[in-house]
Amino acid sequence: MSKKQENKKEFLFENQNYKIMLIGLGFIALGFILMAGGGSNDPNVFNPEIYNFRRIRLAPTLILIGFAIEIYAILKNPTE
Repeated sequence: MSKKQENKKEFLFENQNYKIMLIGLGFIALGFILMAGGGSNDPNVFNPEIYNFRRIRLAPTLILIGFAIEIYAILKNPTE
């Protein structure tokens, strides 16, 4: 083998796998962003906004979908 072939670095995944991983990471980040907030400046005042649909249902669902996309991107065969 020549030195050029020995020094050639190979990535673990193909370009398409990395694109799918970035999409999954975007879903996870969006889920955490939607889950944030809802606090109160005064600790003696209760804010019922913490229990709305966005924080209880939508954000965790987006995070789980993001993790599923990440698993798919890792397991996807790049030759297909």
